Amino acid sequence: MSVRAEAMPYRHVLDVPAMGSAVRIARETTELVLVECGVGLRHPSVDPALLIMSELVTNAVRHAAVSSPMITVTYAHGAGAFAFAVHDRHPYQPALSGAPGTAPGSGLAMVVEMTRELGGTAVVRADADGRGKAIWITLPL
Repeated sequence: MSVRAEAMPYRHVLDVPAMGSAVRIARETTELVLVECGVGLRHPSVDPALLIMSELVTNAVRHAAVSSPMITVTYAHGAGAFAFAVHDRHPYQPALSGAPGTAPGSGLAMVVEMTRELGGTAVVRADADGRGKAIWITLPL
């Protein structure tokens, strides 16, 4: 998929505490953002997007909460694509292909596999100071 999130005109940002309720809040906000962007909740990419979002937020809560008390979810939409990123301030930068952290059966491996099956992309972008990262998912609509 060649559409980059930076080129998408619509933006929405959600900041949530790194606690269990963040998953529900992020899912509900994702649904609202999709509807606001004109994407029906019955679109075939919606349920996988919600599952991917839930897994990424769960990972941030589970693995980054100590060094990142807040999680930021950024949404972008435009030109037949929907993108979202889950950002935390934990320094670990996961590899999204072939790394031990993405072994079959792991949540991150499922995220990457589902994203690719939908024709999308998954990218890790490190913070400029190297002390955090955002995992960006871009899906065609």
